[in-house]
Amino acid sequence: MAEYTPSQLLALVNGNQVSAGDERVRAITARIVSDLFQTIETFQVTPNEFWSAMKWLTRLGQADMVGLVTAGLGFDRLLDILEEEADEAAARAQGTPRAIEGPLYVAGAPVSQREVRLDEGNEGKGETLVMEGRVLGLDGKPVPHASVDVWHCNELGRYSHFDPEQPAYNLRRRIETDAEGNYRFRSFLPPGYAIPPNSPVSDLFAQLGRHGNRPAHIHFLVSGSGKRALTTQVNIPGDTFLDDDFAFATRDGLVVSLERIERSDAYSSLGVTGSFTHVRFDFVLQDAITDSEAVAASRYDTTHA
Repeated sequence: MAEYTPSQLLALVNGNQVSAGDERVRAITARIVSDLFQTIETFQVTPNEFWSAMKWLTRLGQADMVGLVTAGLGFDRLLDILEEEADEAAARAQGTPRAIEGPLYVAGAPVSQREVRLDEGNEGKGETLVMEGRVLGLDGKPVPHASVDVWHCNELGRYSHFDPEQPAYNLRRRIETDAEGNYRFRSFLPPGYAIPPNSPVSDLFAQLGRHGNRPAHIHFLVSGSGKRALTTQVNIPGDTFLDDDFAFATRDGLVVSLERIERSDAYSSLGVTGSFTHVRFDFVLQDAITDSEAVAASRYDTTHA
């Protein structure tokens, strides 16, 4: 039995061990616990407030929304910033800018060669979009048979797999580029989306006085032999929240240009017969330094690290 002051208790929590453990995990945990102890003391957090927060964390996990709140609190973008600063410090050339993955990637999308109709089964749900380009290395040479994983929300701002009303892999495909690194797909211009209402994340953002909206965007996971896998997204210009993204993910180099085309026979293989919006965008990949950098996988899958 013992009586402690807050500082004595903190020293015991951070110093107590029966084995070596992991030095890095111990150091990070000690820092987090110390900061939380200080926060509780500084703001005189009450037991009711503390346990309400613990219940909120439980709800957050049960709703599978951890990845949504990390984006909304800036952690996802912070990790990208720090990776790019590390590249700059190592004088490592940059390719296409990174952008956050978000919590809605699903592996295993159907694969097509060079081109695909992403909007199959979604006809008439938005303005027809054709996006095409190449996957290139830093030297400007094409990356043959690269992988372009692409996904976006439906016309209601919802993503398949997480929305039970949509079929499996709706608006999700993976394209294998040709020998010259070319890819293209047909879809529709997606809308933005908002944090689901009546959820733990929307409850927090209401308390913070923040909105939970994202501008219209399309996600990509791009990889190729010997290249560093790239997680990114492009934004559609003109969206109300383009400069006020709740996830802080909009980047100047990722806002695409839209071209209106009234008619072209060049896209008949995609079933395009009338007017459509055209986007051209090339992905430039860094060279991979390690094997793990070349692995195209969700950032939530750490088994390849």
